[in-house]
Amino acid sequence: MMTAHTVTALFFLLLTASYIEAQELNCRVTVDRSQVQGTGVAVFATLEDAISDYLNTRKRTDASISTNERIDCTFFFTITGYEPPEMSGTLQIQSSRPVYNSVYTTTLINFKDNKINFEYNEGDPLVFSENTFEGNLTSILDFYAYLIIAIDFDSFSPRGGEPYYKKAQDIVYRAQSSGESGWRAFEDTRNRSALLSAYTDTHSSALRDLLYEYHRNGLDLMALSPDKGRHAITSSLIHLQKVHEAHPVSVGLEIFRDAKLDELVNLYTRAGQEERNKAVGVLEKVYPSETQRMAMIKQGVNK
Repeated sequence: MMTAHTVTALFFLLLTASYIEAQELNCRVTVDRSQVQGTGVAVFATLEDAISDYLNTRKRTDASISTNERIDCTFFFTITGYEPPEMSGTLQIQSSRPVYNSVYTTTLINFKDNKINFEYNEGDPLVFSENTFEGNLTSILDFYAYLIIAIDFDSFSPRGGEPYYKKAQDIVYRAQSSGESGWRAFEDTRNRSALLSAYTDTHSSALRDLLYEYHRNGLDLMALSPDKGRHAITSSLIHLQKVHEAHPVSVGLEIFRDAKLDELVNLYTRAGQEERNKAVGVLEKVYPSETQRMAMIKQGVNK
């Protein structure tokens, strides 16, 4: 017979398990302070733990997410300047998703934000707010969390990330009013405003159709039918061409390049010459400087 203590413990165990399963992100956080001289490590270790907790223990969607469905991602902060309490540096963001019926994971985002500035005092709580600007650090974290979720959801259903692009847009609007750098439209072709616009502006939002067709209709079918899956990927590249024609300097094209070109080299090693030529016909117009990887796709080699 279970005692009252056992029942209570079991209840809290189940409650904790449900709570853990509710989160969307499985995020590995690193704060590198090696470029900051003469500073103790405690504040950076505390910051790393605070960011990890903030990203991994907060539910941001209404979706039912099990533990093994959480989105794998990394946030790698490189701190290059520290004048307490102000920190500055860069942030490398990566996210990936599993491919159906395989052990393979594919990269969705590989992006470096070069304008990271925020204030942090050791032990400060990171406060989440749905409707107000609480600080640049939490705004940056929330922005990238929603963008990661939006892009991941787009890869599983047609434009399935729509609600989370809107969440990211709200964050951009509030942060623009704060005067902090990295948020203002037309300030930079690679800042957070430009990054979001790459997926939401009419002239470049075909990237979202590419996400779905490339992943769900392409990669996810390759375990069952490699040729059928690869053909779908080749067809999906037309969206890349559309974006390039409408907005050739879109940062979204850069993100696709960094996430996918090596993968495409691997995918086309077993393709016929006609299909390889078709893929290169699109890719070399979008990425004319990528001559080595284009040659590898044409030749069907992977070195």
